Amino acid sequence: MTIKVAQRGYEEALSWLREHGFDLIEAPGMQGRVFLRKYNVSAAIQKDGDDGVKIFAYPGYLIGSEISKLVNRGYQQFLKTAKTEVPATADHLKALQQFTEELKEGLGLPVLYNESLGTVSESYQYDRIKDRDKPKAERPKRPWEKAGLTAAAAKKGRA
Repeated sequence: MTIKVAQRGYEEALSWLREHGFDLIEAPGMQGRVFLRKYNVSAAIQKDGDDGVKIFAYPGYLIGSEISKLVNRGYQQFLKTAKTEVPATADHLKALQQFTEELKEGLGLPVLYNESLGTVSESYQYDRIKDRDKPKAERPKRPWEKAGLTAAAAKKGRA
């Protein structure tokens, strides 16, 4: 069952966000771009076209004055900024999810099923697939490659 969501215009979205407790700060030197803050989470939206609105900077928990990026390493989620990286707590994730849902409601954007289940990371960096996107010559050697084993031989040894 598909539900149509009525997307709000820029001014209408700003009004809705103000009414629902978001702090709005005009981006310096940029007309039509606004930073939002609530629950110690921040994001930025901007005017899109005549009256549309889109997310410019995706929601991230504030660490100092910097918006962090949520990184999933498989065993733990982290809040990463240019200067630091800290483990994400349940409170961080709850604040991020609440902020994101309210933001999407305010902008009239659809909330996807997987996003409603919990916080969705901006980046997934599992250790077993790390560096797979690099050319083979640039990839670091895996432990079994250093030992001179092939991947098949390493799997066979575990059986």
